[in-house]
Amino acid sequence: MIPAFPPTASSDHDLPRAGAILAALGQAAFVWDIASDIIHWSGQAAEVFTDIASEALASGAELAKLIEPRRSVRTEALSLALATGGASYRIEYGVRANTTAAVLWIEESGNCVAGADGKPLRVQGIVRVNNERHAREQQLLKLSQHDPITGELNRTHLMASLAEAIEEATRFRSTFVFMLVGIDHLARINDAFGFDVADEVIGEIAKRIRLRLRGGDVLGRFSGNKFGLILKNCSVDDANIAAERFLEGIRDDVIPTASGPVSVTASIGAVSVPRYARDVGEAINRAQETLSTAKHRRHGSYSMWRPNVEREAQRRVNIRVTDEIVTALNERRIVMAFEPVVNAVGRDPAFYECLVRMKQDDGELLLAPDIVPVAERLGLIRLVDHRVLELVVAELAASPGVQLSLNISPDTTMDPDWWASIESMMRAHPGVAERLIIEITETVAIQDLDDVRGFVTRVKNFGGRIAIDDFGAGYTSFRNLRKLGVDIVKIDGAFVQNIARSADDRAFVQTLIDLSRRLGIKTVAEWVQDDESAAILRDWGCDYIQGRLTGLASPARPWLDGSGVSLPARG
Repeated sequence: MIPAFPPTASSDHDLPRAGAILAALGQAAFVWDIASDIIHWSGQAAEVFTDIASEALASGAELAKLIEPRRSVRTEALSLALATGGASYRIEYGVRANTTAAVLWIEESGNCVAGADGKPLRVQGIVRVNNERHAREQQLLKLSQHDPITGELNRTHLMASLAEAIEEATRFRSTFVFMLVGIDHLARINDAFGFDVADEVIGEIAKRIRLRLRGGDVLGRFSGNKFGLILKNCSVDDANIAAERFLEGIRDDVIPTASGPVSVTASIGAVSVPRYARDVGEAINRAQETLSTAKHRRHGSYSMWRPNVEREAQRRVNIRVTDEIVTALNERRIVMAFEPVVNAVGRDPAFYECLVRMKQDDGELLLAPDIVPVAERLGLIRLVDHRVLELVVAELAASPGVQLSLNISPDTTMDPDWWASIESMMRAHPGVAERLIIEITETVAIQDLDDVRGFVTRVKNFGGRIAIDDFGAGYTSFRNLRKLGVDIVKIDGAFVQNIARSADDRAFVQTLIDLSRRLGIKTVAEWVQDDESAAILRDWGCDYIQGRLTGLASPARPWLDGSGVSLPARG
């Protein structure tokens, strides 16, 4: 029997009425005597605690044995209420008769009476079943932890699961594999069918991966087109088999969508943890690296991370060069070298191309091919381009008779800070813009013609000129050149250096020069090595030449006379 309320003077009149009210509300009242640990219940306790034996409700200690997730939640609530100067509390906990029974979620509200020593003496309160509220809270918790499209873990909780898996594997000396599955060409599906269809594809791929996972493996959405997988107790050989199973499941059947069937492939990069990744960051970086390797090799393929001496050596070089570049920028050790671009007829300088150099601690100069690729790869190129712009404008302001060109990277063409800097400098130094030529590569020009046309227009608006560098290395048509409105085409030296010996190169270069002249675009031939090539280019009507024949880049300023006065430009 559940202990009933002890009789009181008013119990004959009040308790039946109170019992009826509690029954109607699905609640039960209790009085808990702390000293004896006995709990007295109203008659509705059995209706609230369905399937719970009365003996389990007879004392605080017995009830605590059924409570989850923390058995001490009731006593902790009492201590906290008294410690904060209050007496009331409200808690929620689950109870169940045994491990196979469903959890019954209880909301308990009570008031604690303290004794003279300040410790709990007696508690009185009510309990009620609150499964609906708990279900809502669990749903909200699930939404906060799971991706809404796939129903799998979101990135935050995927990373938390990865951290737990690393800790567990390290403690128990086990191995698991972390995979990144990247959907190939998801952007094309977005463009062709819309985001709704792309979401359908993402959801279906998640289902196909989930169907092929073992119990205990973890799946989550890593980013827009990537899933993260944690394959527990998995060897490299097991991972190879699993990866092929995932790829086959994704590619073999088309995905039905509201806009029709869509065929999709995915690529996978993986790393064995903790053997080759000791923390979350390392696991992600190496999985990303191998995913990029797989996509570069062939879409729809798989790559497992393995140590590579050359790659690690290159990474150390990258780290060293990154540190050197940042230090050189801070210490103003980024400098310029100037390579003359001369008129093809008289070979007098028309302008100078400014090439970046970096002074090293030993006084040696690091050349552009050693600086620019690393700076681009590591996101430092904008800082370098900003510094080069400052140096070039300073040279132009100090030497009114010289014309200079500078190269900028693809990222810088769309950098609002760079635009703010150059426009501010042009206003501060009137007359400089007309002597500034900005060189962009043909690769940049063909990426997005509308964006590049906007870039060219802005340069021309403040008075500068535009040159397309390495022309012929890409696939820009002359129609696009006319649309862009460029001023100068610099013909890729790979075609120029052998024109004296290669009929194919001669035909190509001569055609470029002829078409450029018809469009009113000046031409520069790069990598001119000898007088014979220079004469051929001059006779074809090439405007300028540049290369070993006319002088390679040097830190000297040849436009200054012996007294440091700028000589007039002749280009």
